[in-house]
Amino acid sequence: MALSSLAALAEPTRLESMRLLGDGSEHCVCGLMARLDVTQSRMSRHMKVLKQAGLVTDRRDAQWVRYRLNPDMPAGIRAIVEAVLAASAARGRSAA
Repeated sequence: MALSSLAALAEPTRLESMRLLGDGSEHCVCGLMARLDVTQSRMSRHMKVLKQAGLVTDRRDAQWVRYRLNPDMPAGIRAIVEAVLAASAARGRSAA
């Protein structure tokens, strides 16, 4: 699972999606699309990869699909995700 998690996080849009979901709340695809400036089909494909990797869960709310970080993510995978997000944030700050 760690390898598929790392592979899922290797794509910039998915990594940024995880960063947005890291606030602990649910986000609908439309909100993620707007924040990341991507199409609905592209966002849905990225979220599918994250879900298949076990990093996010989804919930249907009428016509909306809402995503959040998987609360049942194994501790080791969660640590990897947090480390990748922290490294990405540090790299972004140093580039600015």
